[in-house]
Amino acid sequence: MLPRDNGHEEPVIRDNRKIDPETGLPREPDAAQETAARPEAPAAGPAADGELAIQLAERTADLQRLQAEYVNYRKRVERDRAAVREQAVAGALTELLPVLDDIGRARDHGELTGGFAKVAESLEATLTKLGLTAYGQKGDPFDPTIHEALMHSYSEDVSEASAVEVFQLGYRMGERVLRPARVAVAEPAEPQEPAAGGQGETEDES
Repeated sequence: MLPRDNGHEEPVIRDNRKIDPETGLPREPDAAQETAARPEAPAAGPAADGELAIQLAERTADLQRLQAEYVNYRKRVERDRAAVREQAVAGALTELLPVLDDIGRARDHGELTGGFAKVAESLEATLTKLGLTAYGQKGDPFDPTIHEALMHSYSEDVSEASAVEVFQLGYRMGERVLRPARVAVAEPAEPQEPAAGGQGETEDES
C-alpha cells in the first residue's frame, strides 16, 4: 500500500499474469514471489537425526537379511543340483553293472581278447572316471553295510569275521554303495570248553 496525500494508503495492484500481454511470452517468476511460495524446510534437530539413524539401521538390517537369504538359496540350489546329478549318474552306473559282470567272467575264462578286450577296457576306464569302484576281495573283514553274506561258517584260520569267498564283486560310487559284495563269511571257531570231571580218589589200602 502506498500513502496518499491525504494520509490514506493507496492499494498496490500487481500483475500476476504468467503471460506478458505485450510480448505474448511467459514471464519469469519474481524472485520475491518464488521465495514466498517456496515452503520452508523443517529445521533439523537431534530428534530428526535420531530418526534417520534408526531408519538407516533398519534398511541396513533388511539388506543384510536379504543377502543372507540369497546366499542360502544359492547354496541350496547348488546342493540340490549336485544331488540330482549324482542320482542320475548312480542310476546309469547301476544299469551297467551286469555288463561289468559279463566282462569279468569273460576275463576269468580267458575269453577277453582282441577288439572286445579294448572295448571292455575303455568302458571300465570311463566308468572309473565317473567314480565307480569295485570292491570285495577274499580275506576282507566282513562289513554288513557293504557285504551281503550268502554263506556262514566257522574257521580256525580267521581271527575275525572275514570274507573267505567272493561270489560277486560289489560296486560303489564314492561313499554310496550301488551293490553290496556277495560273499561267504567265516567266523573264528568257538573255543571248546574242557570236559567237566576229575580223577576219582582211591582209598589207601591198609
